[in-house]
Amino acid sequence: MQTLNVLDNRFSPFNTYSSLGTDALVAENITDTVYDKRKVLDFMTQLQTTLDIDTLLNIFAVEAARYVDFSGLYFKSQSFNKALRGSRKAKKERRFDLKIADDFIGTLSYGINSPISLTNYKVLQQLHLCLLHPLKNAIAYHAAMQLAMQDALTGLGNRRYFDEQLKRAMHNANRHHSLVGLVLSDLNKFKAINDCYGHATGDLALREFANVLRQCIRDSDSLFRFGGDEFAIIVENANDSALAIIENRINLALASNVLLSKYQLSCSLGSTFMNRADNEMSFFERADKVLYQSKMKTTAHLSVV
Repeated sequence: MQTLNVLDNRFSPFNTYSSLGTDALVAENITDTVYDKRKVLDFMTQLQTTLDIDTLLNIFAVEAARYVDFSGLYFKSQSFNKALRGSRKAKKERRFDLKIADDFIGTLSYGINSPISLTNYKVLQQLHLCLLHPLKNAIAYHAAMQLAMQDALTGLGNRRYFDEQLKRAMHNANRHHSLVGLVLSDLNKFKAINDCYGHATGDLALREFANVLRQCIRDSDSLFRFGGDEFAIIVENANDSALAIIENRINLALASNVLLSKYQLSCSLGSTFMNRADNEMSFFERADKVLYQSKMKTTAHLSVV
């Protein structure tokens, strides 16, 4: 990490965050020797108004921009990385570890173009102290929300998360005139696995199938488990052949998977693209209808065999 000289400085008129209500302070040389009690109270009150990490960082940035000339602000924890909107590359980076006692919260990094004065550095340390507990609470809330949106067995998104992401994906597709596809899947004769080998084996098969699906999609695709043996994939920014490619990959991966082949597990798939007249229900129901038709064909074939 670059070591910065500690010098008094005036703010650059190109501070990214000067537009966040701090224009009048951009050309000032801040001379506060302490961050007084009234300011602390007002600032902490603002920080306590949200549990959204992006909003929290934005509130913090407005205040910090009075004392630091930065063009980027970045927060990194064990679970995620956040960059303040509008952040851009700077000449140097100054990094601060945020801790409560021995509890490491994360790292806050500033992209700066000018050194931080000793006076403003002391104020910045006080701002960090104000941020610690609101940020810790926001991280805990974020983690709880992630768990609420996650299927416990497979680690995939659950039905609630699917509903939110489908709505978002359709909105983005309409806005950007892009293709979004939906692939639904369930395992054939999965109940027989539970009946013959027990639920522990059934759970193992579900986790393995989830891993197969992960290997068959792009990083930009989203994967969900509804419960039971029902799964869904949202394919954003797709092309005309995207869904067929994913279906082919899944079928090939299943055929070569040692564990799933051992129990003769196959799956049925139903896929479709969104059209401009769709809402979430009509889009899902069309894919579900294709899945049902596929399921009937597979069941008839297995019965004959």
